[in-house]
Amino acid sequence: MRTSILIGKIKGIPIQLHISWFLIAILITWTLAGAYFPATNPGWNQALYWMVGAFTAVLFFASVLLHELGHSIMALREKVPVKNITLFVFGGVAQISREPDSPGAEFRIAIAGPLISLLLAGVFTLLGRLPGMAIALAAPLAYLGTVNLILAAFNLIPGFPMDGGRVLRAALWKRSGDLRHATLWASRVGRGFAFIFILLGLGQILLTGSFINGLWTIFIGWFLNNAAQNSYQQVLMREALSGIKASNIMLQQCQTVSGDLMLDRLVNDYILTGGQRCFLVADQG
Repeated sequence: MRTSILIGKIKGIPIQLHISWFLIAILITWTLAGAYFPATNPGWNQALYWMVGAFTAVLFFASVLLHELGHSIMALREKVPVKNITLFVFGGVAQISREPDSPGAEFRIAIAGPLISLLLAGVFTLLGRLPGMAIALAAPLAYLGTVNLILAAFNLIPGFPMDGGRVLRAALWKRSGDLRHATLWASRVGRGFAFIFILLGLGQILLTGSFINGLWTIFIGWFLNNAAQNSYQQVLMREALSGIKASNIMLQQCQTVSGDLMLDRLVNDYILTGGQRCFLVADQG
C-alpha cells in the first residue's frame, strides 16, 4: 500500500505528500480559522477566517518545502543524490541516498535549510509590515514570519538527525575524523533532547492539565528518539556493508531437485533440515 502521493518534481527531485500530511493540513487550517485568527483579529466573518486559515496553511507547507529544497539543492551541489522530498505530519524530510563525503559537505547541506527558513522569516515579516497592506494579508504574513523563525530555531537544536544535530556531527567528524564516532555522539545528544521533550510533555499534562499539547510534545520526543536511534544504525549498516559485493555473500551452489518433488518434502527434507534456500529444478538434465 502506497503511503505517499507524488505531486510533482523540482530540479528532478520527486515531491511527495504522505497521507499524514492531509490530517495535519486540516488540523492547522482548523486551528488558525477557529482559534488563532479570531483571537488576534476579531470582527472578521467566518468565511474570511477559513479563507485566511487555508491560505496560511498552504504558505506554511510551501515554507517547509522550501526549507527541504534548501537541503536538497545543496546536496546536489555536493554530488549527493536526493531520492525525494516528503511532506508529512512533522513537516518534511529530504531523503538523500548516501552520507556526504566530508564534514564540510555535511555542514553545508545541514545549514542550508535553516538559512532558508530564516530568509523566509525576514521576507514574510517585511511584507506583513508594508504600508497599506490589507489586514487579511498582513496577519498571515506576520504569522508565517514568526513560524519560519521558530522552524529555523527548532531545527537547529543540536540533536541528530535534526539539522542542528547534523551541524554538530559535522563538527565532531571534522575533529575526530571518524564519521561513526561523530554519529554516535550526535545521536546520543539527539536522544537526550528527545527525552527532554517527553518530560516536558508529561509536565504539560500533569502540571498544567494541557493534555493535547503535552501529548503532542511527547509524540515529538518519541519521534526524535526513534529517528536518532535509526540514523545511527543506518551508519553502522553502511560501514559494515561498505566494500562488500553481492558475490561475496551469495550462495555459490544450488542443489538440484526434481520437478516432481512435492513441496512438503522440499520444505521438510531440504529447507528445514539442511538450511538450503537455493534450488535448481531440473528434469532430464
